[in-house]
Amino acid sequence: MIYFIRILFILFCLNFGHQKAHSQSYRFKASGFSVLEKNERGKWGEWSNLDLVNLSVVLDTDKHRIVVYSQELQLFNILDYIEREENDTDIVYSFICKDNDGRDCKLSIITRKKQDYRKQLYINYSDHIIVYNIFMV
Repeated sequence: MIYFIRILFILFCLNFGHQKAHSQSYRFKASGFSVLEKNERGKWGEWSNLDLVNLSVVLDTDKHRIVVYSQELQLFNILDYIEREENDTDIVYSFICKDNDGRDCKLSIITRKKQDYRKQLYINYSDHIIVYNIFMV
């Protein structure tokens, strides 16, 4: 009987002494996207019409990456975290990244305070910008 109690005590200690590592992961759904491109002269054109989508977006700060699960997977490795910015209209979290093709880009998650705290993900390249309307899940 004492042997059984010792085993239970050891199992109890192992169970509560073992800590799980939890990833700091933020999950979003994208409901629409639009694209802005530079023309041949290097001037910004106009935003494309909003296309409706149903995509998952994951910001994983432990793995230092952002993944957009679109038809073609978009993987962004975070190289640097930019300090949070806030003004009267927006809260902005930005990241300097490299995409899965090795191209430099800047991603920003912007919360629009005066638009019911609507969130958007901006993917900024030198020649085009993609914006996704996102919400947390």
